[in-house]
Amino acid sequence: MTSTTMECDLRSYTHGPDAEVWERSIGEVLQSTRQACGNHLALVSRHQGLRYTWDELIHEAERVGAGLFALGLNPGDRVGVWSTNCAEWVLLQYACALSGLVMVNVNPAYRSHELRYVLKKSRIRVLFLHESDARANYRAILAESVAGVECELERALYLGTRDWQAMLDAGEAFQAPLILPGDVANIQYTSGTTGSPKGVLLSHRNLINNGRFIGERLGASELDRICLPVPLYHCFGCVIGTQVAAATGAAIVLPAATFDVVKTLEAIEAERATALYGVPTMFIAELAHPEFSRFDLSSLRTGVMAGAPCPIEVMRRVIDEMHCPQITICYGQTESSPVSTMSSIDDPLELRCTTVGRAMPATQVKIVDPSSGATLPAGEPGELCTRGYLVMRGYDGDDAATAKVIDADGWLHSGDLAVMRPDGCFRMAGRLKDMILRGGENIYPREIEEFLYTHPKVAEAQVVGLPDARLGEAVLAWVRLKPGVTATEEEIRSYCEGKIAYFKIPAYLRFVDEFPLTVTGKVQKFRIRELEIEERGLAHLTRTQTA
Repeated sequence: MTSTTMECDLRSYTHGPDAEVWERSIGEVLQSTRQACGNHLALVSRHQGLRYTWDELIHEAERVGAGLFALGLNPGDRVGVWSTNCAEWVLLQYACALSGLVMVNVNPAYRSHELRYVLKKSRIRVLFLHESDARANYRAILAESVAGVECELERALYLGTRDWQAMLDAGEAFQAPLILPGDVANIQYTSGTTGSPKGVLLSHRNLINNGRFIGERLGASELDRICLPVPLYHCFGCVIGTQVAAATGAAIVLPAATFDVVKTLEAIEAERATALYGVPTMFIAELAHPEFSRFDLSSLRTGVMAGAPCPIEVMRRVIDEMHCPQITICYGQTESSPVSTMSSIDDPLELRCTTVGRAMPATQVKIVDPSSGATLPAGEPGELCTRGYLVMRGYDGDDAATAKVIDADGWLHSGDLAVMRPDGCFRMAGRLKDMILRGGENIYPREIEEFLYTHPKVAEAQVVGLPDARLGEAVLAWVRLKPGVTATEEEIRSYCEGKIAYFKIPAYLRFVDEFPLTVTGKVQKFRIRELEIEERGLAHLTRTQTA
């Protein structure tokens, strides 16, 4: 058995290829990439008209680092970035890594209540932000957030103003401090769809190795240009994007400040991008755009679809219609830096379309019974757990929450349901809390969604459980049809009959034009459930107590 072969037995346990984990800081890797790829393109911010080679980008990041020190910051201090995609975001990320500062990602969709929470929890000393954009007046939101609140924020610096240049002018010659691989480099806040957001502590070792291994699976090099329409504040942008670039020398292309279908397609064509990233809803929007066919996407080679369940039919269309033959799927979570499994560019089409690939190098993965914690036989659905260098340091200031997800043996419990095939590849089955329990039958929404995608009129489907007085829960499907077609509930149900088990056929159907989404494009299933419970008058059933 070769070192690149997944090893698994009849249990749902496997590990990725043996690989030496880099014991280097992100800054050390950036300097190595600068030496090897100095004249190669590193970053393009199209909406700002900015272009940097690796020499230029690291030089500018060092200037930013010197400016941060001039503000009175010291290694280990926390710097917040509350911004949509821009060149300054990447410069601050790399500058903090070079300087031993901890960068705190702040979701640009946050408003006063959420920002107040993060400022109180994160111990940010300096916050970078824009004054305003089409979405919000950030200066006003910040003022409201800090009014009467005790936090460690000392100053705010506004991007696109004299603040930035003044900071650079105040810096002296940059001197990199001693940084250990295990030092915290980044704090990323979880989405907080249930409870308050938690700050995930990620180290230099976590991040740069994850970027390196993702880059290896993509076959990435300094000759690649990655079109990055996903938000930088999210792990998709700032690890699968910029850390892959740091480790491989590939260039990052930012099409716009926020996701824009046309600007993304224009960027691929104009910059001859070789890779495209996105959550499934982004790819769906690109494929559905009326002008899609006018763009030359022939430069594309590979890419990553991740961040949410990836419909098989969408993967097939990306391969065929976007001319992206080596598109891959990543699976992971912020707490695992983020990627724990991934397909490879040379995997068979069926594997890349129907699974989230195999365990990453230096990574262990197993599927366990959520109740007992026992490792399940291959082929049985259960909770996916990971162990290795990629597991977070913990939740910032919350040991109790950390202990709930990282067990005594170092396994990170994802809360996601998955099945491991005998070949060591994984197929996702939904969230542990999404599982529908109907009359004693465990129903996995992902399975029904994948089936509904095979209907010729269905563009997108989301399945959740609704409370039911007799059965406990019933199946609900929200369906978005393809443009220009119509369908009835009976038509969809008839299509299901005889093809999936009777108890999986949706009892409730609703045709919609859109789904409630987070800023990263993830469908908010909890919101679908809330809306339907209210619309159908089922609130009284949610208050029924059970054993």
